[in-house]
Amino acid sequence: MLEMKVPSPGESITEVEIATWLVKDGDYVEKDQAIAEVDSDKATLELPAEESGIITLKAEEGDVVEVGQVVCLIDTSAAKPEGGSASAAEAPKAEVKEEVKAAPVATPAPAAPAATYATGTPSPAAKKVLDEKGIDASQVKGSGRDGRITQDDAARFTPAMGTSTQGTRAQSEKKLSSLRRKIAQRLVSVKNETAMLTTFNEVDMSAIFALRNQYKDEFKAKHGVGLGFMSFFTKAVTRALELYPDVNSMIDGDYQVKFDFADVSVAVSGPKGLMVPVVRNAENLTFRGVEQSIKDLAIKVRDGKISVDEMTGGTFTITNGGVFGSMMSTPIINPPQSGILGMHNIVERPVVKNGQIVIAPMMYVALSYDHRIIDGRESVGFLVAVKEAVEDPLNVLMGGDAKRALEL
Repeated sequence: MLEMKVPSPGESITEVEIATWLVKDGDYVEKDQAIAEVDSDKATLELPAEESGIITLKAEEGDVVEVGQVVCLIDTSAAKPEGGSASAAEAPKAEVKEEVKAAPVATPAPAAPAATYATGTPSPAAKKVLDEKGIDASQVKGSGRDGRITQDDAARFTPAMGTSTQGTRAQSEKKLSSLRRKIAQRLVSVKNETAMLTTFNEVDMSAIFALRNQYKDEFKAKHGVGLGFMSFFTKAVTRALELYPDVNSMIDGDYQVKFDFADVSVAVSGPKGLMVPVVRNAENLTFRGVEQSIKDLAIKVRDGKISVDEMTGGTFTITNGGVFGSMMSTPIINPPQSGILGMHNIVERPVVKNGQIVIAPMMYVALSYDHRIIDGRESVGFLVAVKEAVEDPLNVLMGGDAKRALEL
């Protein structure tokens, strides 16, 4: 009998939560088959079977278990059932029985109760409530015997809605996952422990639109990834971080830690919530390299295969609320980082160019920053540097040669 213990998903993680069992108690499992999904405070990971055999579960979904704790047993001496599981073998028999059953006889729907003198008549207690509310009894549908209006009907009735509130009023509750609880703690700590401010600007996306329309098909055909907005903004951010290094730093006690590299965290929405995988050394990547890295990380987030290492160690974050239609927001810092850039939706608006009012695709951008370590001059200058690069990517980001920068 093999005891399966919770492996350590990473440094500093001492416990995980059993999010979902992918098998049932008594199932036969194959070696390396995924048998459970476990949530740590940083990521969701799959737990593979260490050997083949019959499994016995020792923990329930939602249980918080320590690293090294036994969560299931595998009877490695058990033979694999022929033709699959027992439940699968029994399925054909059930189908045969179903075939020989006679067709069910339709049961007539019960007739609606006939109206009586009591229908629509309020009880004394209900009449008192209706009189206090100034409501005519004819507006209320009774749920009592023979359609009589009960005190509860009268109390629940809302005149503005023209109906009783005794319709669907269901509610449900679900325990937050370990990951979601940790995210909540981190967000609250940011508000409580940092001096977070946000500065805004707007960027004209016309130049990026023109470059994408000209080269996106050729770029996709050669590299197998799309030419999106994220590569332009990532390159604009890495340039701005070099110009304003205080934004690419963080506080550690009484010290300021500065980085000479840009590990850019990119917020990605996944089944388990918002994840922030890291594009390492983004300052050294080409447009193709950025697009490929973001695509690979997004697929891992979507499939629940992102690792803890791929989500830690970022120095700055980019989040794009525009994909959900956000016009403007104040993104919250991803600790222990000191800055985060928020992108938003692109809207055609009238703007003034060369003294003329023209229509241009415009985007609001926001930089939230920790004012304890980043001053107003640096924050505003950083955002202006991003704006300059986005509005003139050919000269600022591509050295005047788009085909060479895009490796075409």
